[in-house]
Amino acid sequence: MDANVDHYHVLGLPSGEEGAKLTEKDIIKAYRNKARELHPDKRPDDPNAHSNFQNLKASYEILKDDKARKLFDDLLRVKRDQQRRQEQRDGKRRKMVSDLEQRERDAFAPDPAAKAREEEERIARQLKEEIARIRAMLAKKGAPEAAASPAAKKTEAKSGGVALEHEKILKVSWEKTGEDYSASKLRELFSKFGEVEDVVIKGGKKKGSALVVMANKEGAVNATGSMIGHLANPLLVVPLKPITKADSSSAPKAVEVDRMNNLVGAGHQAFENSVLQKLQKAAEKQKG
Repeated sequence: MDANVDHYHVLGLPSGEEGAKLTEKDIIKAYRNKARELHPDKRPDDPNAHSNFQNLKASYEILKDDKARKLFDDLLRVKRDQQRRQEQRDGKRRKMVSDLEQRERDAFAPDPAAKAREEEERIARQLKEEIARIRAMLAKKGAPEAAASPAAKKTEAKSGGVALEHEKILKVSWEKTGEDYSASKLRELFSKFGEVEDVVIKGGKKKGSALVVMANKEGAVNATGSMIGHLANPLLVVPLKPITKADSSSAPKAVEVDRMNNLVGAGHQAFENSVLQKLQKAAEKQKG
């Protein structure tokens, strides 16, 4: 008989520690039940019926003999102990392999501090890009206003944030009845009197106006006394800040500028309307 056969299982009984506790009556009862089930007369079509029944009888003879049963129980106990030790060795081996694999993963894994620095740098780059995007959006929204006054910013930078060169700035106005004036057209007209740094349009519905920034005071003085614009829609040109006679290059122009400067204030609007009317009448006569 094979030494690996479990005689308790052959009789349909529990093996191991539970099998060792079974009584002789339990073994006899199990054998009788199994014998009725495996008897060759009950299995005429089974070619292994006779050998199976002989194996059943052999297992029963071993288990009903006290000495043979005790030896068999000891054999099962040794096998169980050996199996437990093997399982423990397998468990330790699996743990060793697992620990080794973990150490290898840790060895090739990125340094937590380096990983944290990379994450910080990534977030910092994204934040920088977001700030640049917001600034570009705000700059785009405020572009007309920002682009309208580079000369004023330049002047303020020279004076620590306080504009000190208002003498170069001319106030220009006209009616919205004839040909309108654009910033480029005003730049073209005033460039005859010197370099034009900037033109800022401040048009309304009925009256157009602009600030023309000349490169120097002399150009502003010359333009103030000479610029008329289109006869169909003449320009009124006055300095933004009063210009003294000492600032002008010629006495006649200085007197004219001084006279116009005295009108800036409460009487400026009336004077402006009067000049515009005269220029319009002159234009009508010239057309006739």
